[in-house]
Amino acid sequence: MSKPTLKRREQFKFFFPIQTRWADNDIYGHVNNVTYYSYFDTAANSLLIQKTGFDIHNSEIIGLVVDSACSFLQELSFPEVVEVGVAIGKIGNSSLRYELAIFKHGQYEAAAQGHFVHVFVDRVSRKSTAIPDAMRSTLFEYLLLTV
Repeated sequence: MSKPTLKRREQFKFFFPIQTRWADNDIYGHVNNVTYYSYFDTAANSLLIQKTGFDIHNSEIIGLVVDSACSFLQELSFPEVVEVGVAIGKIGNSSLRYELAIFKHGQYEAAAQGHFVHVFVDRVSRKSTAIPDAMRSTLFEYLLLTV
């Protein structure tokens, strides 16, 4: 399996800092792999909330994760503050593909990187629905930068 092209800080416009927790470490002394997905989820939803005003509690639509992946490149451990870079890889009619990378303090290449896809659906019926125009136009500002 070939090593992925490392994402770099300058490809991202939105960063979300996360303090690793004692409970994040597993028996091997590093952050457990499932926790990286939690960091991704927290950072991507923070982008939606902070930059588009998305109301996760009362919006008529919600985003459901339908695809995700992560490449683990360097160990993380407690105590550490990391930054999760979030960019939009693709904007579809009802879906967003987020490109994500976790950066250690002072490092410019990702310690982990991946993606996940939200499909937006009606909160009640769970039928897919178009991304609102206001959200869509804001998210275009966060398209993944190529360097």
